[in-house]
Amino acid sequence: MAKDKAPRRPRAEPPKGFRDHFGAEVTGRRAMLDTIAGVYHRHGFDPLETSAVETVEALGKFLPDVDRPNEGVFAWQEDAEADRPGDWLALRYDLTAPLARVAAQYRNDLPSPYRRYAMGPVWRNEKPGPGRFREFYQCDADTVGAGSVAADAEICAMLADTLEAVGIARGDYIVRVNNRKVLNGVMEVAGVLDPADPERFSAERGIVLRAIDKLDRLGPDGVRALLGEGRKDESGDFTRGAGLGAEQAEVVMGFMDARRETGAATLARLHALAGASAIGLEGVQELETIAELLAAQGYGADRIVIDPSVVRGLGYYTGPVFEAELTFEILDDKGRRRQFGSVAGGGRYDDLVRRFTGQSVPATGVSIGVDRLLAALRERGRAGAASAGPVVVTVMDRERMADYLAMAGELRRAGIRAEVYLGNPKNFGNQLKYADKRGSPVAVIQGADEAARGTVVLKDLILGARIAEGASLEEWKARPAQQAVPRTDLVAAVRAMLEQG
Repeated sequence: MAKDKAPRRPRAEPPKGFRDHFGAEVTGRRAMLDTIAGVYHRHGFDPLETSAVETVEALGKFLPDVDRPNEGVFAWQEDAEADRPGDWLALRYDLTAPLARVAAQYRNDLPSPYRRYAMGPVWRNEKPGPGRFREFYQCDADTVGAGSVAADAEICAMLADTLEAVGIARGDYIVRVNNRKVLNGVMEVAGVLDPADPERFSAERGIVLRAIDKLDRLGPDGVRALLGEGRKDESGDFTRGAGLGAEQAEVVMGFMDARRETGAATLARLHALAGASAIGLEGVQELETIAELLAAQGYGADRIVIDPSVVRGLGYYTGPVFEAELTFEILDDKGRRRQFGSVAGGGRYDDLVRRFTGQSVPATGVSIGVDRLLAALRERGRAGAASAGPVVVTVMDRERMADYLAMAGELRRAGIRAEVYLGNPKNFGNQLKYADKRGSPVAVIQGADEAARGTVVLKDLILGARIAEGASLEEWKARPAQQAVPRTDLVAAVRAMLEQG
């Protein structure tokens, strides 16, 4: 008789596209988010926390590059097998869609304009790849209910302040600003936007937007091919183009090449390209106002510039759009030098809340890619040193555990991070290896002899040599960078050792 197979053990790994985050990474992210929150707070923004789960109906059809609301998200239906199935629910894919729901739901209670910031994980049900995960952190700030482009200018200024506050030096970043109205005006001049029928040519406009967004990667020739019949890449795959004629394509290419050495010259060029369109002229005038407001606050071209190449991919942007780009170079996976690139982006989205209320509610905001910004800070050596581990109180006599816990308690009450070794204390060397692995700055020891004398021994693990495997108590005591102090001076002596670093 065949034996029943034992149940297969689960694999000890997260699902594809998900990660685990440990001590230093978690504390580094938290410190960075606290710094960002401080900048937002000084600008008058309030924190908001929303549920990780929203109804699919509330999330809407604003996920990038998909047509159906439950495509690209983690979604499920409540009571799917019941006679009357419940709502479709989904994990939020960004922090903006929940804000739109909150702004509509609490519109009679919230101040208007409503300024909020939010930080937390979001989820995308997309194919994972190198550096591309299904769960990642975002950090957003938005103003809902302000139609003035002063709100957009404030977001741009706050973004520059935020980057500098977390450790990105001036000269290592640039905030680039454009306006979707200008681009719409160019589209109208190029013949792919009909103001009387906005849905006409929508497919062509989508291809044009994606082509412009790939300028850095494909270059002018690649973009020009996508504006025309299409482009074949190195692998032989063909991407269908927008089908624009040569003259139409040149209008769009002229728009992408409109940036000049000064903001005034760039705006003049945009006026020449899109000024024949009413919506285009409105967009240029909004950019002029933003430039004036930023200049009045001291934000020059070394921090924020007008750049027509910024388009942003999401379909809900209706006016100014902006992107923060880090300009220093790094080595990619193949050892090639490249610019670090974008770490934040956003813009004006005046129609998002309309889905709930039927009324247009102006809104503008920015989203920071937390993981990207952390990676940039590590690249520049500005992510902060890894936080020190706890002081470890070693255990020499099992029956004196209460004394060791009392020592740790005194240290904690004094604001010093501390713990008692709770493993098997038989091999003292293992306790010190544990302290080493924890990144502990100081180890505390009190055996029977020290207890009788009313002293404790402190070992400075930062200055001291690493403990060899199986080290004995005698070997440990013979090491330098240790001192015996009165038990009553434990807290003061540990604090002094920590301050010496």
